[in-house]
Amino acid sequence: MQHIPRKRFGQHFLHERGVITRIVDELQLELNDHVVEIGPGLGALTDYLLPRLKQLRVVELDRDLVKRLRERYPDKNLIVHEGDALKFDFSIFEAPLRLVGNLPYNISTPLLFHFATFREQLRDGHFMLQREVVDRMIAAPSTPAYGRLSVSLQLEFAMESLFRIGPGAFTPPPKVESAIVRMIPLAGNFYDLNDRATFNTIVSRAFTQRRKTLRNSLRDFLTPDDFVALAIDPIARAENLGVTDYVKISNYIALRGITRAALQA
Repeated sequence: MQHIPRKRFGQHFLHERGVITRIVDELQLELNDHVVEIGPGLGALTDYLLPRLKQLRVVELDRDLVKRLRERYPDKNLIVHEGDALKFDFSIFEAPLRLVGNLPYNISTPLLFHFATFREQLRDGHFMLQREVVDRMIAAPSTPAYGRLSVSLQLEFAMESLFRIGPGAFTPPPKVESAIVRMIPLAGNFYDLNDRATFNTIVSRAFTQRRKTLRNSLRDFLTPDDFVALAIDPIARAENLGVTDYVKISNYIALRGITRAALQA
């Protein structure tokens, strides 16, 4: 029975063999790798992963697809977990964990942040996403694509856009170009951040009205003298600061003893 892609799940099934083999080549798999595929769909990528691994785990939300996968691979080295990847506890899997998948574009950003909560268990992630999202993830400061997503993910991951994929590689074809991104967790507290909640608040406040100068967007937290102490230009804008700058501001505010309640006001 043919599966009709469901819009509510953001289903666009990859079918182009050349793209699939290129993704698998980028993974450089070893037999004992702990790999979890997110949203395997009809199993196009799964078919290429299985022969290279002792065991493959997949997380799929669509019950019909879960049933198809279990019927298609009854005696194979595939374990199917039925569930929502946005809520899934990836800590149940053995580390170091490798995540791979064609992520639903309508929930890709919250998925990335969810995966980041398991960063200490991850070896890497290879994801297919809307190209514009990948561009934002890897963007450098003072470029048009640079924003809150860039800063928040670059705090924890080294990221690289591997290659782009046209709409014709999918069924049904999406209305956007896609790209593969590689995400490798940075070791430990790479930037020596003191308080993540403070960091999140400062980054959010700075980018909420990104055309404002920092003097205006962060006026609740920093005085003119504070900008001097931090050696940060108060007339710069949010997109002009790198991750290191946001960490410096956050640590400075945390050390001054500003309460979390004040930060969230």
